[in-house]
Amino acid sequence: MGWLFYTDGRVQNYADEKAEIARLCTCHGDTRKTELVKACKVGSTWYAAAKVTNLDGTPVEDATYVTDADGSITFGAVFLTRYDDGCWGYKDMEESAGPNESRAPLGLIELLSDLKDPDSYAQDWRQRGRNWAAIPDYEEGDKIRLATPVTLTDGSTCQIVTATHYRRGRQKRRCYRIEETGGLVRLSKATLAGSELLSSAKGAASPVLAEFLAGQGG
Repeated sequence: MGWLFYTDGRVQNYADEKAEIARLCTCHGDTRKTELVKACKVGSTWYAAAKVTNLDGTPVEDATYVTDADGSITFGAVFLTRYDDGCWGYKDMEESAGPNESRAPLGLIELLSDLKDPDSYAQDWRQRGRNWAAIPDYEEGDKIRLATPVTLTDGSTCQIVTATHYRRGRQKRRCYRIEETGGLVRLSKATLAGSELLSSAKGAASPVLAEFLAGQGG
């Protein structure tokens, strides 16, 4: 399905977007109903979990999803969104259609029904979401080794860096100090996938506490 834009101005802000996602995920047919369970926005993309239930109370039979204990199935949906000349638009995809965007929060992924095919697009989509969530959120002073060296704009590479920050106006911006040169570099979260913590800022910052805990162990 392509993009659909609203020209009537009904969607203007976050609350309007969330309400529209809820409406799009709600449907009452002759035999089934679909309702939104949870929706989360990451960047400009909305992720949704929607539950399907048979009106007569019988279990929902589906080729993709395993029926839950209450007879329903819950699937994941992705809504790409953007504004164009003030008009809000979306493009929606069901998780089994193989969407590229896969940063749904773990709490939403855990709401989804089990999949019958372990090699399906949906299974891959969920795993990519879990992998993204597993990327560490390093703290100031943490020294880390990247899974692979990063090539910088001057052609040099770096692999061991320390989390720090720089200021732009009143804002603190995350960056990393290069071990070899002391220079600073901005790294995307994706670059940190598979990285290894070499030393923790917490442990290094509290030698008194470390000594106390060592004594307790004795």
